[in-house]
Amino acid sequence: MMNFSWDALFLSLKVAGCSVIINLVITVPIGFLFARKKFIGKEFLDTILTLPMVLPPTVLGYYLLVLLGRHGWIGQCLEKYFNINLIFTWQAAVVAATIVTFPLVFKPTRTAFESVNVCYEQAASVLGISNFSIFFRIILPLAWRGIFAGLLLSFARALGEFGATLMVAGSIPGKTETLSIAIYQAVQEGDNDTASIAVIILSIVCIAVLVVAKKLTGYKIFH
Repeated sequence: MMNFSWDALFLSLKVAGCSVIINLVITVPIGFLFARKKFIGKEFLDTILTLPMVLPPTVLGYYLLVLLGRHGWIGQCLEKYFNINLIFTWQAAVVAATIVTFPLVFKPTRTAFESVNVCYEQAASVLGISNFSIFFRIILPLAWRGIFAGLLLSFARALGEFGATLMVAGSIPGKTETLSIAIYQAVQEGDNDTASIAVIILSIVCIAVLVVAKKLTGYKIFH
C-alpha cells in the first residue's frame, strides 16, 4: 500500500539546506586559508578534513554518536551547560549531513581560491584597497563559481545521506525520518510502491541540482 511521506521529503530538504548554509560559513574561510597560507601540518590537516569523503557514513555516524551522545564530551557539555541533547533530533541529522558533505565544499572552494591570480590582489593592494575589500570585491567574485558548484553538490549529497544520519538521528517518522531513511523503511516493510516513488523523486531532485550546477557555473568540481 502506497504511503509516501511528504514530511520526509521536506525534512530532507530542510536538513540539506541547513547543512549547505553551515558549510558555506565554515568552508569559505578555511578554503581561503588553505589556498593562501603555508603552515606546519597543512597537508595532514587537509587529509583529516577530506577524510569524510572516503570513510563509510556509518563510521562517521559512530564517531558522532560517541562525541555527541550523553557520555561523549561534547554531548555532556551541551547537556550540562545548555540543556541540549542532539541525539535523535533533526539537528543531529544536520550535523551528520554537514560533516559528510564538508569535503565536497572544501575541495572546490580551495581550488577556486587557488585559481584566482594573486596579481589582482597585489594590484589592488598597491592602490590602497583594504584586505577586507580585496576579498569581497575581487577574490570572492572570481571564486564564486567553484564555491557555488561545491555547495550544490553538497546539497545533492546531503539529500541522500543515510548511514551517519541513521546512527545519530534515528528513524522517527515526522521528526527525524529523512527521505533516504523512509526509502529504507519502505523496502524493509515490502512497500515497493512507496519506495519507488520516493526513489524517483529523490533522483529527480538530485539530477536537477547537478544540471543547475553545471549550467549556472560551468565549473569542473574536481580537476
